[in-house]
Order: sequence, then structure tokens, then C-alpha cells
Amino acid sequence: MRALVDYRSEFPILEHTTYLINHSLAAMPAKAEDRLAEYARMWKERGIRSWGEGWWTMPMTVGDQVGRIIGGATGTTVMHQNVAVAEAIVLSSFFPIDPKRNRVVYERGNFPSVRYLYQAQPDLEVIVCEDDGAIVDAIDEQTLLVPISHVLFRTGEIQEIEPIIRRAHEVGAHVILDCYQSAGIVPFDVTALNVDFAVGGSVKWLNGGPGNGWLYVRPDLSERLQPTFTGWQAHERPFGFEEEMVYTDGAARFLTGTPNVPALYAATAGYDLVEEVGVERIRENSLRQTQLLIDRAEFAGFEIRSPQSPERRGGTVTVHVPEFAAVHKELTARQILCDFRPDGIRLGPHYYNSDDELEFTIDQIGEILESGAYEQHLGVVARH
Repeated sequence: MRALVDYRSEFPILEHTTYLINHSLAAMPAKAEDRLAEYARMWKERGIRSWGEGWWTMPMTVGDQVGRIIGGATGTTVMHQNVAVAEAIVLSSFFPIDPKRNRVVYERGNFPSVRYLYQAQPDLEVIVCEDDGAIVDAIDEQTLLVPISHVLFRTGEIQEIEPIIRRAHEVGAHVILDCYQSAGIVPFDVTALNVDFAVGGSVKWLNGGPGNGWLYVRPDLSERLQPTFTGWQAHERPFGFEEEMVYTDGAARFLTGTPNVPALYAATAGYDLVEEVGVERIRENSLRQTQLLIDRAEFAGFEIRSPQSPERRGGTVTVHVPEFAAVHKELTARQILCDFRPDGIRLGPHYYNSDDELEFTIDQIGEILESGAYEQHLGVVARH
């Protein structure tokens, strides 16, 4: 078994940066470049034949690889451009909306893109809750969908999702679990959870890059739901060019139009490594390293504004210091890549980060504050 530190050579950006922004855009595996070159070679040399030589089925075959990581059986997971598209397709499966079951319940910390989708629907009543316990209490017989986050993007908090799923099923509601901030770093099994739908993407802990959202559909639902947001790839005989829709089997009926082939090529390099290392091992290391960050930051006198309990802690630690936006700018100038949110600087180590990098980063934050190096950035709006 390879030591985790040995995987550093798989990620070129680690040669010249301290890369702690994996919760936003994880480091690119070197082999992603090779996969994109393979896509270009196929297009150049095989042309139209490429569709029959793997391109057309990639939303399913790559989806199956994600399925293995999240506990989904073969044929239950398909690829999309992003989570908003995936959730819109799920929502379309329930059109027209029954006025007696038109409520959508989720947490205030839900990702904005998800919130915007449901807020834009005139036939839905949206209930926004303050925490996971309040979600359970808000779900009733009028609830249609519960689109919640497994790990909250702002705080890195793991929500207690089992009671939510259980309550939703008691009243006939459906849960859409957003696993964007958990897939690849927090172990979970969508089959064991009995979740109705799960969505996520690949720019974060899966190291799969942009354009690689995914959708899991529980097998019994994929056989009876008929999305109205659809396209020819969801047809049983797409190359028959028939006038009427005949849905194909499994989660593939939740596909739409022509797939994003180059993105799918790039994604598999990261998925391969996650499968090789194993999410359980990644999680064990993540808990150890995030605790190291917490201990080092608290010793330096910094405030932690993310969950400290291992059971509630995702892969990110938020460190609050004075003028943290300006401190972040100076960290970036020093090739320490992280980001910030309203509560402070977010640090997200992954399995290829070293302990020395984490200690170095906390020391640099202290030096920036002590020396006043951050002052040159005051009033400058950082883009991230």
C-alpha cells in the first residue's frame, strides 16, 4: 500500500504551491492531462466513430465509477454538467405539482444554486429551516421534496441526515442528498441510507474537475418516474429518432442531450485515485489533519469557526483572524492557496497534503498578522 505522501507526485501544482483549497477546486491529477489528450486523439483519428467507441455511453460508464465510490449499484448513477441541472431533472419528474403536496424543505445553509432552483418555481412552497433538527420537524404530508446538503458548504458541518430521510419516507416525501462536499472525503453509502436521490460534483474532493456533476436515483424510482426535463439520450432507442419519448431503463432515463465528453475524460483520473486510496482511508487522514490544523490554530490564539467534533466535521477548517480577507490575499501572494467565507479563512487539506504544509500555513498566518503584511491588502476585494 502506498503511503499517502507518495501520492503528491500525482499532482503537479503541489510542486510550487501549498494547496489547501480542495474544498473548492481540488488539485488536478497529472493523468487528467493524458486523458484529455486521449479525447483529442480520438476526435482527430477516429472522428464520428468515437461515439460508438465509448463516447456515447460515458455518462453511464463514468457514472458507474462514481456509483462505486458512493455505494450505488451499477446503472443507478449518471453524469450531468452540474448539480443544478441534476436537481432540475429530478424536480421535473414530479410535474405537474400536486397543490396538496407542494412543499420543499431544506436548511438555510443550503448551496445558493440549489435554493435558486426551488425559489424560482411558482407552484412550490419553500420552507427554510435553521438546522437539521428543524428540518425533521418541518417535514409533513404536504412535503414533496427535501433537497439537503450532507456537508454544509459554508461551515463544513456534517448534517445528521438519517432522521431526515426516515421522517421524509414516513410521510411520502423524497430526499435529494447533495453530497458535493462529502463525496470523496466522508464515507457514505447511498444504498444503505435508502436515499431517494443523491447529487454532487467533482471539482472538490473527487479531483474530477468542472463539468462533472452526477445524479444517483434509487432503482425503484428510476423505473417509474418520467422526467419532463429530458432529451434524446434518455430514449430507449435514441438513434431511432422517434417522434415520441420512450424512456430507457435505470438512471439513464434521467439523462438529457449530448454529453460533455471532454469533461468526462478528465474526471476519471481523479476518480481512479480516490478508488485506489479508498474513502475510509482518506477520511481517517482528513480527521487527523483537520485536528492538527485546529490544535495548531488554537495554540496560535486563532478562533475556529467550524465544527470541532469529529462526528460533525467535514474536510474543512475555518480559521477566524482579524482582517481575514486581507490575510487571505497575502497568503495567496505567498503561494498558499485557500479561500475565505464570512466566518474566516477556509483550509481544506486532502490526502496528498503533508502535515508540514498545514503547520507552515498556520505559522504564516501568524507571521502575516504580526508583521502587518496584510495591511497592503486592506480595502482590496478578493476574488475567489
